[in-house]
Amino acid sequence: MLRWALIFLVLALVAGALGAGGVAGLSMNIAYVLFVVFLILLVVHFFQGRRGTRI
Repeated sequence: MLRWALIFLVLALVAGALGAGGVAGLSMNIAYVLFVVFLILLVVHFFQGRRGTRI
């Protein structure tokens, strides 16, 4: 998921440099949402791993 966020970020930067404002804004929004979801899943995974069962 982080990979997709980075892809949309690069797409937004390229589109912004070429002057395609609508595409750049949309790509930045998608990249931001994917990055936030990735961070939330990372935190959940981190806490789930720390609470593993011990025998």
